[in-house]
Amino acid sequence: MKTRLTCPCGEMMKGADEDELVTLVQKHLAENHPDHDYSRDEILFMAY
Repeated sequence: MKTRLTCPCGEMMKGADEDELVTLVQKHLAENHPDHDYSRDEILFMAY
């Protein structure tokens, strides 16, 4: 299970599970990088 992702901007996000991680990353993208929109699969591909 992948629960962590570090954005190229330096923000590190950690979720309790993959669902929470995807939610956190999508929120981060909406607030900080509105021109980037990634699917669940794309986020989990980049996660570790």
